[in-house]
Amino acid sequence: MSEHFDIVIAGGGMVGISLALQLGAVLPVETTILLVEGAPMPAMAESGVPDYHPAFDARSTALSYSSRQIYEEMGVWDGLRQWLCAIESIHISSRGRFGSTLLRASDYCWSGLGYVVENAWLGNALIQLLYRQGRVEMRCPVKVVGAKPDGKRVTLDLECDGLHGHFSTDLLLVADGANSRLRDQLGIAVNEKPYQQHALVANIASAEPHAGCAYERFTDTGPLALLPLLKADGIEHRSALVWTLPAEQARHLRDCDEVEFLQVLQERFGYRLGRLIKVGKRHEYALSLVQSTEQVRKGIVVMGNAAHALHPVAGQGFNLALRDVAALGRVLGEGITAGLAPGDLETLQRYQRGQQSDQDRTIQFSDRIPTLFMHADPVLGLGRDLALAGLDILPSLKREFVRYAAGAVGNGS
Repeated sequence: MSEHFDIVIAGGGMVGISLALQLGAVLPVETTILLVEGAPMPAMAESGVPDYHPAFDARSTALSYSSRQIYEEMGVWDGLRQWLCAIESIHISSRGRFGSTLLRASDYCWSGLGYVVENAWLGNALIQLLYRQGRVEMRCPVKVVGAKPDGKRVTLDLECDGLHGHFSTDLLLVADGANSRLRDQLGIAVNEKPYQQHALVANIASAEPHAGCAYERFTDTGPLALLPLLKADGIEHRSALVWTLPAEQARHLRDCDEVEFLQVLQERFGYRLGRLIKVGKRHEYALSLVQSTEQVRKGIVVMGNAAHALHPVAGQGFNLALRDVAALGRVLGEGITAGLAPGDLETLQRYQRGQQSDQDRTIQFSDRIPTLFMHADPVLGLGRDLALAGLDILPSLKREFVRYAAGAVGNGS
């Protein structure tokens, strides 16, 4: 293998595929684009729609209102509709405190404040849409095992079934995850802030319907979120749990029996969904804020979790990555149309400047909110309660909070 592509995307996860779809939609047809992924991809379905059915234990992602707008502009939203569960309202509360607020999509004439979708469905649907678009070449399973910039191009070392080859590209987009080997190999450092907490994730069945309501409950050990899901495997009322806990407690609750787990969760969450009757497979992982010290170089952009991996509170990470994807596509399209090379440094720096405030705002929000609500100071606690209650009293403040959480601030929405 020895070829040249104008743009190479390294990483075929949800960010990488979304990036391929965006660039395929907005860049001139003569711009060659390659997506490289180390794992096998699903084959193209004859119907163009993946054969997938929801499962009780499936992991999920919450798409914000702004993410819906981005996918609509890409022309892919209709292909995702089938397994989306709209978040019609969000109830925010603090355990043991009086402050709470309820955000409703109908107050803003939106069909949803967000949408919860199983990762397997989202990933497979995006891949099928990429096949149908027919614009981006795909190589998988092919691993990018090395990248060497030479000032003009980036040479990529590839491995497939024990065979080695080389590609060259004008622009390498690094989208291979939070533990990016390519980022490390390129000598791009990261700043990491461990939270000394773990996330415990699982799906929960409840006696009462969620009615499209997402719950964000702040406790003294960390935030606890329950997101609405579609029914699956005969379970009518299903929600996705993301629970932030001290490491030892998270490991214990991961491994304890179902009865104990549900008792503890019920005590922490309350009875807004009635009795909690079933928990699926439980997973836990350490939480850190990971930020790349550089996002752009000549001929290189670091994207997605490789650029910034956030605390899961409010589900901001993937939605921020999608806004980066949309912005990069827009800026690259303008630069290439003006006759500039895809890897032109000034173009890439313009992208980063344009996204910096959104990234800073979103990262600070995800970083500070959990600490703020865990703080034990009674005066601060009263202030938090008044702030939550004040959202219901001041509609303009509430609207700005909703737009902020939905990623609609600063994008013309």
